[in-house]
Amino acid sequence: MQAVHWTEGAEPRSACWRSAAGAPPPRRVTVADDRMRAALAHRLACEGTALLWSGDFHNARQLLRAMGRRMESRGRRAAALPPDLPSAEAFRRYRQEQSRRARVLGMLLVPLDPGYDIPLRRAPDVRRACAEAYGEPGTGPSVVPLRELLGLIGAHEWRRRGVDVPALGDRIHPHHGVFSPVRGEYVRLVAEAPLPARTRAFDIGTGTGVLAAVLARRGVERVVATDRDPRALDCARENLARLGCADRTEVLEADLFPPGRAPLVVCNPPWLPARPATPLEHAVYDPGSRMLRGFLNGLTAHLEPGGEGWLIISDLAEHLGLRSRAELLDAIGGAGLAVVGRLDTRPVHRRATDPTDPLHAARAAEVTSLWRLGLARPIM
Repeated sequence: MQAVHWTEGAEPRSACWRSAAGAPPPRRVTVADDRMRAALAHRLACEGTALLWSGDFHNARQLLRAMGRRMESRGRRAAALPPDLPSAEAFRRYRQEQSRRARVLGMLLVPLDPGYDIPLRRAPDVRRACAEAYGEPGTGPSVVPLRELLGLIGAHEWRRRGVDVPALGDRIHPHHGVFSPVRGEYVRLVAEAPLPARTRAFDIGTGTGVLAAVLARRGVERVVATDRDPRALDCARENLARLGCADRTEVLEADLFPPGRAPLVVCNPPWLPARPATPLEHAVYDPGSRMLRGFLNGLTAHLEPGGEGWLIISDLAEHLGLRSRAELLDAIGGAGLAVVGRLDTRPVHRRATDPTDPLHAARAAEVTSLWRLGLARPIM
């Protein structure tokens, strides 16, 4: 494990570096406390100096908010893009600014004792949240970005309370690092599309297991759900058991397909063909459309005659200039598949109606679709 080094009271110190987001440890660290002003903290962070907090925990949160407001002011100026700027370039600049924001705000650090206690005044109990993200505690102290730690606390609350999924009529409890089904429109499409059969289905890249649960509750007798992420596998098994679907579902570790064929194969790949900046972004960004193309190119070998493959995907990539509709259709046809139907829906999340969002034009035009795909040629 990587380490962080700093000097405190003329004494050299070090601790293990923790970052579930995969951020590298800072090279320069200085100790900060309640006397630190937001302007100085922001300047030091922008220059690459991390601030290891030794004061009151709530004051650290206030400082992080103040730094965030300074970043938002800069972000609004950066978002004032020329109206004729190509969408792909606007997206590139947006991602660049988001990356810079994460790097700067990630420079405010807090210490953790070996048992995941925070040795600061008025600090919350984060032991369980840290164990869910980092695993069992180690034998020595560690340091973590405060922004990430607050995210772990939020993820723990999501896991504890669950996320309401109207199309499922129940709650899904996402684990840290597993994509949460907060955009329920794509789940509703799977709940409403006509089933080609009820005997068997595959759910490729199951994540929380939400689509496998929907299919099981729709009466599919056997659902095989796959994922390659151990966190997702544990999360899906836990959710399916809680929802009473364990007897009709099987969760397998696999990169895309399980063995065999099924009359229904469902996949909700990451929607944007771009490189993720952190491990947590793999559910959103699919470099080179690897998972999308893998699903399409492998579908004919795993689909029963007369069956359907359901591709659930947004057209946001098209509005951002990252992938054209013609490219998607060429990939479908090139895989020996034909479109037999499509269900569309509009997103209802806040950003879709926020005119201040730098990508508002693309988000406002977005449509989420369930593409019903069949075999273009009979199986020989």
